[in-house]
Amino acid sequence: MLNNRFDAYCLLRNLGASARLIRHVELVGEAGEALVANLQKRGIHFDANFVECGIAIHDAGKMLFPEELDGPGSQHEVAGERMLLERGVDPKLAHCCVSHAVWAADGVTFEERLVALADKLWKGKREKALELVIIDSAAERSGLTRWDLFAELDILFEEIAAGADDRLARSKVA
Repeated sequence: MLNNRFDAYCLLRNLGASARLIRHVELVGEAGEALVANLQKRGIHFDANFVECGIAIHDAGKMLFPEELDGPGSQHEVAGERMLLERGVDPKLAHCCVSHAVWAADGVTFEERLVALADKLWKGKREKALELVIIDSAAERSGLTRWDLFAELDILFEEIAAGADDRLARSKVA
């Protein structure tokens, strides 16, 4: 059972994850921490622990397809989910391996979309459609309108994205 990101990192290490993959999910986690803290500060309710753990395991399949750490590819998504399911990881959590790439699909949860957003923002990529879905969901959860939250969350997303150069520089592991 994964109770937190440290349990997830331990699982990844036990499965043979490279130091580079661990570093990647840690850095995505930094972006996620900023998202989670800000949304919680605004009184928006969601499963923050799920987001933390989902970020930590979302790219587990890159152990099987390490070339996708440096280049494009989607083989790691289903492979990662299957690998985690075989290790007894909760199916909803293991699904983050797939949902972080198909965040617009029906049935993808708010938490899974936060995992996807952290995976974009950590490297400085702004995905406007995803951001709007997050803003709309956050507004609905808080009883506000999109425009009540838009400016503040847009600034947050930009601040997180602006830290990408530092995170990318720290992603280099020997």
